[in-house]
Amino acid sequence: MQQNDARILRGAAYVAAPVGVVATVLSAVLAGEKGLLGGLMAVLVVGVFFAFGSWALMTMTAERPQIAMAAGMLVYAVQILMIGVFIVVFKDTTLFSGKAFGLSLLATALSWVGGQVRQSLTSRMLYVDPVPSVPPAE
Repeated sequence: MQQNDARILRGAAYVAAPVGVVATVLSAVLAGEKGLLGGLMAVLVVGVFFAFGSWALMTMTAERPQIAMAAGMLVYAVQILMIGVFIVVFKDTTLFSGKAFGLSLLATALSWVGGQVRQSLTSRMLYVDPVPSVPPAE
């Protein structure tokens, strides 16, 4: 994992974690135990899907950085699709509050993406290799 990728991943997690905690606490207060479980499940789903997506993107672009935009769009589309599948599979569950799950998932996912964007825009990434690839002539 490159240093700037790890920084972006940490930045996204630092923004999403407090939002997920607040959403889970609010879900527990407003919907009781099932709200707590829905909030926890939402934070878990966002954490797993988005962290795995970031890892997949880093893996795809490690050797071929020129495909970063296409790979990023593909990873994001697959993440949203997988979250949609998860929602459809558990839409009629009685294990947790669906409304608390959905709202917590939305808040946590948006904060994760916002953290990624913020960290990407504020980090200083080199666009050229600072070490010459050809040794200087003597």
